[in-house]
Amino acid sequence: MPTSKRVAIIDIGSNSIRLVVYKDSSRSPLTLFNEKVMCGLGRGLAGSGRLNPEGRRSALTNLARFRVLADHMNVCETIIVATSAVRDAADGPSFVAEMERISGLKVRVLPGGEEARLSALGLLSAIPDADGFVGDLGGGSLELVDVRSGQVGELTSLPLGALRILDQSGGSSRKAGNLIKKELQTLPWLDRLQGRDFYAVGGAWRALARMLMDHRHYPLHIIHHYAVPADEAAAFFAKIHRMDKDELKKQPSISRRRMDALPYAALVFEQLAAVARPRRIVFSAAGLREGVLFDQLGPSVKRQDPLMAGCAVLAGAGRFELGFEELLSFLRPMLGINARLARLAEAACRLSDVAWMEHPDYRAAQAYRRVLQLPVNGIDHVERAFLAYAVALRYGASRDELPDGTAQLLLSAEDMRLAGAVGIGLRLGYLLSGGAPGELGNCRLEVLGGILTLTLPTDGSVVLGDAVYRRLESLGKTLDLPTRILPEVGISAK
Repeated sequence: MPTSKRVAIIDIGSNSIRLVVYKDSSRSPLTLFNEKVMCGLGRGLAGSGRLNPEGRRSALTNLARFRVLADHMNVCETIIVATSAVRDAADGPSFVAEMERISGLKVRVLPGGEEARLSALGLLSAIPDADGFVGDLGGGSLELVDVRSGQVGELTSLPLGALRILDQSGGSSRKAGNLIKKELQTLPWLDRLQGRDFYAVGGAWRALARMLMDHRHYPLHIIHHYAVPADEAAAFFAKIHRMDKDELKKQPSISRRRMDALPYAALVFEQLAAVARPRRIVFSAAGLREGVLFDQLGPSVKRQDPLMAGCAVLAGAGRFELGFEELLSFLRPMLGINARLARLAEAACRLSDVAWMEHPDYRAAQAYRRVLQLPVNGIDHVERAFLAYAVALRYGASRDELPDGTAQLLLSAEDMRLAGAVGIGLRLGYLLSGGAPGELGNCRLEVLGGILTLTLPTDGSVVLGDAVYRRLESLGKTLDLPTRILPEVGISAK
């Protein structure tokens, strides 16, 4: 029986505790299990200096459950980390001792700076080209970290968690605003955020992102890498922190256990945006837990592209032996040297037979949905739509046959054109090769003198047929180019 590589992280936060079990600790770890319990350990901590008694009991009960679940799931390593509430409470050490007795494991209580560093690493593991500030908002603290060029820069941990602000302000928005301003004034380097992105990490901000998606009628309900102009988000959040409980209850996407904290999470960003003037807020599903995993990887694994690593895992074994490298070599001359396009084309090649086990009548639709909603990092929402559209066309879909209008809403006309070219080019590549390796390398697809040219070998190893002409012509229409096949076989350029 193979040895398990599963890794579990139990995250003991100020508002919630969570168990996440990952398939492994690779560059693109798949989540197998995720359970959250809203214990509220940090509720009342600002006044009492101690953990919430009810929250403490709930956390210990659920920790015991999490430990048993991890054993049942054949987890090979379980990591327990605790953050703001546990490190700040007078009874934090006794609580840690009790957790260690129940779990039989060491509990790692993270100092504020280390929590900030790991949160930033988690963000960088998912968005390697991030340029701006990571803001990880929990119940007890706010970690702020400058990130650029894949590196963690200046960082701090502030006592601005949503539950802490609620307790200290007594529910007064005015007092809460003054508390936030006072803490932010201690950070003269916040002006470095101007014109850059703010990466929002944490459950409260993810809940606000869902509200913002509903408000904007956004077509793709995936939180990770959802980006909104900062001024637009701040204006919407200003309305949220002025809502009373009755108004918040009417919001369809809000958990009742998050309701008390949300107005203060909204107020924190509103104040940050006023001081630092970021360009966009970018919501991230990756943070502390992902940072703990990423921190353990070797340098060469860390440098891997998370999108390609994810595609390699999720594509699985296809029905053909034709590799993505051969498909990419076939498409590359047609596409030119644009780095972004080449990267998306590679991902499309890796995913090009992701739906082969579906019923033929539904392959295109299933491929579109699956790729659009893939649990991978390293791409934004526009790039998701690009890949989904390309792979759907690879399976024969037309622009008018997609399951929904997400691709059309997110993609520019140019991106639609290029994604269409990748998808139809893949369809042509599979047709020419029959999915067999070695044959496609003898063909060349490129633009010569303004004509989309397919050059075939002269040894008869690739035989023309009506379908080849049709697909080449379809590709030419997508690129708005005439087509020809070389050597000439009785056809003229179209």
